[in-house]
Amino acid sequence: MTITDTTTTPAELAELKPTMQNTVRTWEPRLVELSHRIHETPEVAFTERTAAALVAAALKEAGFATKVGAYGLDTAVEATYGTGDFVVAVCSEYDALPVIGHGCGHNLIAAAGVGAAVALASIADRAGITVKLLGTPAEESGGGKAVMLEAGAWEDATISLMVHGTPGIDVRCEEALSQAVDRMEIVYTGRPAHAAASPTAGINALDAATVALTAIGLLRQQLPGTVRVASRIAAGGDVTNIIPAHTVVEVEVRSFDVDELRDAKRRVLACFEAGAIASGCTWQWRRTQPRYANLRQEPFLASTWNDAVTELGRTVVSLGTVMGGSTDMGNVSQVVPAIHSGIGIEGVNAPPHTDEFCAGAITPAADRAVIDAATALAWTAATAAVTPEVRAELLQRQDARPTGGTMVSQDED
Repeated sequence: MTITDTTTTPAELAELKPTMQNTVRTWEPRLVELSHRIHETPEVAFTERTAAALVAAALKEAGFATKVGAYGLDTAVEATYGTGDFVVAVCSEYDALPVIGHGCGHNLIAAAGVGAAVALASIADRAGITVKLLGTPAEESGGGKAVMLEAGAWEDATISLMVHGTPGIDVRCEEALSQAVDRMEIVYTGRPAHAAASPTAGINALDAATVALTAIGLLRQQLPGTVRVASRIAAGGDVTNIIPAHTVVEVEVRSFDVDELRDAKRRVLACFEAGAIASGCTWQWRRTQPRYANLRQEPFLASTWNDAVTELGRTVVSLGTVMGGSTDMGNVSQVVPAIHSGIGIEGVNAPPHTDEFCAGAITPAADRAVIDAATALAWTAATAAVTPEVRAELLQRQDARPTGGTMVSQDED
């Protein structure tokens, strides 16, 4: 369902936007410090204790009712302000990558989310909103948002917003999409034997993995161009003179369509079964994290974000549909009208998940991106909340939404 086109710009919005912008400016030193402190203390999935504490402390200072350890996750944060029926759920990510650290710039995401929440709190009563900051751990691996969604974190949300740093430029929000992904672990079990003295007595689990990965390589020609399959052998034996009896393969399957993902996953698993049949091994597989759904950008919110960053003096570029990567914000967007917007870090040309992007996430340009992103997120949410026909439709959609559960399939197909 798409929000009815509207040109309404309530007069009060013109008064609210400077209030929010000035609040972000007042908070600028604290937001920049928050970004830097998270960056210098990188913590991987579900271990983000320092980052969660820093985010919670900032929101508590701003007058939010704040809790660390929410929805079953020790490093999740929930902070709320206001009593309005229009609930804006702002997401702050703060997990880092192994080895690289904040090579995806989640320090920027965390600080911008806090800034947006504080800005919205400054107009919460006038706009009839409740601001809900959700500190969401384990985006890189583990699906923190998927876990929190299942536990009801977005049950009362009318809309949800977040921002991600991007290399160099600001891409139109509606053009930035992400893939659904399933990540799995396959375990082969064979029989050990001396590789020289009695190789025929062994059942080679590494052979099973070799057959499977070769089959997947051949399968790629028959898979749709929008499907991606990546893998690694996590365990494949210990020494050369023992037939390996135990092999572990990690694999991920991605697509922009969940039905297409299911079909590709079925075919990939058939390749692993073939490895077991050919080698004589037994095998089993399991999902290693919740399925990340493909991202849906809510059109009105996306367009409003584009207008907001343009008003802040940034240039929004159209590149056509930008496809790649996966995010657990996709799960949220399947349930709640949401955007996962991007904010360019000037001078950074390297893609995320690199040492170069990590270094760029702590530059003065990244600090400016934090402030602009916080302001634009707040303006976007406030515009939706105070535009009468948009507010009414979003609240109607919320009322019509089923309650309970993720509404994102985590079946074992």
